Amino acid sequence: MDEAIAQRCIAEARYMLRHRTTIRQTAAAFQLSKSGIHKDMLQHLPQADAALAREVSALLAYNKAVRHLRGGEATRRRYAQEKSRKSAECLQFPENTLY
Repeated sequence: MDEAIAQRCIAEARYMLRHRTTIRQTAAAFQLSKSGIHKDMLQHLPQADAALAREVSALLAYNKAVRHLRGGEATRRRYAQEKSRKSAECLQFPENTLY
């Protein structure tokens, strides 16, 4: 394997473990695609550093186990935000209304 690829994989893995991020968040931080990060973590990293690959694998398993909870929380926040926005719109009065 190319040394540059190995170094990139190790840097991505250390970032994921240090910040406890997902594949998407890591891809955004390194300005790479999700599929590229995924391939680096599952195919290239075990060849570069097997111990680090096991730690990343455990983190990926955890992220997969809690993804339904994260999605539900994001949906709850979205609907709460829409509800507060709609209630704020209902409380606004036109400026030229006489009361």
